[in-house]
Amino acid sequence: MMLHPANALSDRNLEACTTLSLKREPACFSFLSSRAAVPPQAIDSLNLDLASVDYFNGRASLWATLDIRTGTPGEAPISLLGFDETFLRPFTRALIEASASRTPYRMTITRTPNEPVRQRVVEYVTGSGVALVEVVLTPQDNVVVISGRTEDETEVESLFQLPRTDSFLRAFVKMTGQADQALQETLQTSERLARDGRRGAA
Repeated sequence: MMLHPANALSDRNLEACTTLSLKREPACFSFLSSRAAVPPQAIDSLNLDLASVDYFNGRASLWATLDIRTGTPGEAPISLLGFDETFLRPFTRALIEASASRTPYRMTITRTPNEPVRQRVVEYVTGSGVALVEVVLTPQDNVVVISGRTEDETEVESLFQLPRTDSFLRAFVKMTGQADQALQETLQTSERLARDGRRGAA
């Protein structure tokens, strides 16, 4: 069973409340892979968005995206990453750790044994949803390069950059904290709606 996001987020707009401007930050770019679908794009702002909410086999789950805009008037958001409800917290910690330690941070993306076909993190830089098994955050002077590796590859591909400044990290931590709370509340709402639906059908 799939629950429409509007049923769970009737009073929220995740995109509006998570948008961060990068205009005052060091220049950052996306679509850095040699196999990228489009040429490198300057990142003017980024935000999180809720793509879907599902309830299947007694379990609520959701899918969110990390989107950017390049500053072109009238341009629609461009998704860089897609991920489930387990990704946001460790990714935020990894970004802080890599920025503070100035050493690369490797995140291994594992699948749950009972759900071998369920993807947890995908990138949209080189395709329409390429599953990743590893995310690598590599700090440079002013930015952190976010790279990914698929199951069939031994080398990581550079995907996009994020600022490494204190101002951005503080804003990003605040934004992802608020977003994670909203996503967790969405999961709870999804489970409640599913329980109510089962009781109504009984």
